[in-house]
Amino acid sequence: MQYVLNMKKYLIVCVLIFAISCATKSDAEKEIEKISMDLEFVRFDKIFGEAKIEDIPKLKKEYPSFFPEQYHDSIWVQKMQDTLQQQLYIEVIKTFPTEEKLEEELEELFQHITYYFPQISIPSIVTTTSDVDYRNKIILSDDLLIIALDTYLGSEHPFYVGIPKYVSQNMNKTQILSDVATIYAKDLVPRPRKRNFLSQMIYYGKILYLKDLWMTSKSGSNKIGYTEEEFIWAEENESEIWRNFVENEFLYSTNPKLPSRFINPAPFSKFYLEIDNDSPGMLGRYIGWKIVRSYMEHNSVSLQKLLTLTAEEIFNSSKYKPKK
Repeated sequence: MQYVLNMKKYLIVCVLIFAISCATKSDAEKEIEKISMDLEFVRFDKIFGEAKIEDIPKLKKEYPSFFPEQYHDSIWVQKMQDTLQQQLYIEVIKTFPTEEKLEEELEELFQHITYYFPQISIPSIVTTTSDVDYRNKIILSDDLLIIALDTYLGSEHPFYVGIPKYVSQNMNKTQILSDVATIYAKDLVPRPRKRNFLSQMIYYGKILYLKDLWMTSKSGSNKIGYTEEEFIWAEENESEIWRNFVENEFLYSTNPKLPSRFINPAPFSKFYLEIDNDSPGMLGRYIGWKIVRSYMEHNSVSLQKLLTLTAEEIFNSSKYKPKK
């Protein structure tokens, strides 16, 4: 009986949460939902994986981008017959038996991107395999977005043995949306002209702020590529991180070692203190994100204007104060 009562309470709470979320949905989100979006979505991984050798001429005609002219047909025959490629195909189908959920999430993402940047053209989306090329999980070429599904099989997948843990932790299907958003944000955010640490922090802060707007239902950890534990650590230690940056006069430094210590993906950040092994990498990006958020909370400027502002302009008017 107690179990039944608890379940009833749980269901009531869920209904209330859903009702509140609907009632508080912003005007922007309501407008975004109205944007028509019909993505062209092609499972080339599945098409090639199920094809026979005699299908190669037809495939070359229908998908010329995936069959460079300089390669002889024997290359594609060999690939079809390769046992490792066949196993790769099997594992991709296990993880992505259908594409409906991914297509639905991508449609929602492009609705958001279109709302804020109507000039962006919607790509054709093609999923494929890449021999686990984790450095090129997502490729945007003109109006073609290529997603290598074999780089999203799950962080503990046997194919990823030997890949650094801080890399493989983001080789999950839940990270696809975040990676696509990053590709588009990088196309919109100008690279900083200055090489100081603050400029690099704010550059990535702008990218993450765009992801805030585009990925409203996703967690902060998903947007930056942290585990939930890593994100909690950054949140709880924000004040100490900031103090370290300020006291060591990092903000306007052009020390070439700072990006590898605090900006680039890494297993941990390098304060050269006992806390290093507990910290996640990319804490410079995290703080830059917080500064940009603070700037937008305290200033009435358009999103397009934000992207053109220098790091110094944003920082000086951000009124940023780290959480204690």
